[in-house]
Amino acid sequence: MDSCLSSSESMLKHYKTSYLTVSFCLTQLCVCVSTSTHVLTEDVVYREVTADNRLFSRRLLMKTNRLPRWAESFFPGGMSRSVYIIEDSIVDPVNRSLTTYTWNLNHTTLMSVEERCVFKDSAEQPATTQLKREAWISSSIYGFSKPIQEFGLARFKSNQVKAMKGLEYALSNLQGETPQRLLRDTVKDASEKAKEAAKTLASAAAVPQKPQQYV
Repeated sequence: MDSCLSSSESMLKHYKTSYLTVSFCLTQLCVCVSTSTHVLTEDVVYREVTADNRLFSRRLLMKTNRLPRWAESFFPGGMSRSVYIIEDSIVDPVNRSLTTYTWNLNHTTLMSVEERCVFKDSAEQPATTQLKREAWISSSIYGFSKPIQEFGLARFKSNQVKAMKGLEYALSNLQGETPQRLLRDTVKDASEKAKEAAKTLASAAAVPQKPQQYV
């Protein structure tokens, strides 16, 4: 079950899921979480084993960023469409958990997305992992921040559904199994919501914005 909360000034969207159960152990997830087809480059910036035996890593990722048509007007012609992302991860072998933090370094005026994922061994169900995901989405585009945040939230949800299906596929291949019906109606529904949010934003962009007046 998920919830979406906005601040009183509508400057931030907060998305949070309750714990989801994944039918694979944490060790297998640690292998698959770090791989993704839309990651163009990956560099380890820093890595160390802390005093309490946790593995801390910081990576710099460059990912593809397919922009919707309405967003083109906010980008200068020569600006890169790729997104640079910092990812911090903490592997805790004692508590059997993996925590990741990610945030984008560029295009932050248009949209800033911060995400935290916590993977934990399930105490109730052996050989399964619990996943909790949170995201904070904001925009600094005057007059359009709210619809941009709504679009970002819809796209984030759509991408997470696809990411979970991709993770299940990778894990099943790791075990020599081929999952059936990976892309079900949930993916289609999430994609439709993202499209509706894009239409709403496009409509808002067509309405001229009055300049802010100061007394």
